[in-house]
Formats: sequence, structure tokens, C-alpha cells
Amino acid sequence: MNSDTVEGKWKQIKGEAKVQWGKLTDDDLDVAAGHKDKLSGKIQERYGKSKEEADREVDAFYSKY
Repeated sequence: MNSDTVEGKWKQIKGEAKVQWGKLTDDDLDVAAGHKDKLSGKIQERYGKSKEEADREVDAFYSKY
């Protein structure tokens, strides 16, 4: 599934993202709204990960859908 599809189904898969990244708040996920770069940025913020590491996690998450 490409990022456009994820953005379109974000409300449905937001719960899965919350399970994977429990430190992200509902507000964080609402701001990200399925946008890969925003989600990656929030993961970097909350978990202190590098951009590359967060991008890899988001890519792996998106590949499930």
C-alpha cells in the first residue's frame, strides 16, 4: 500500500500505529494523519531515534498495509 492509501485509511489503522508506538499520543497521530514524514518526525521526537531509524520503522509499518 502506498502512502496515499495509508493517508486515506488513517482513521482505520491509527489504532495499529498506537499499538506499535505506544508513546505517541492521539494528538501526535492526528497531526501525522498518515503522512510518512510527519509520523517519522513524531517517532523521532518521542523515542529519540535517528531520522533513518524512524523512517525504516514507518516504511515497515506501511508495508503491512
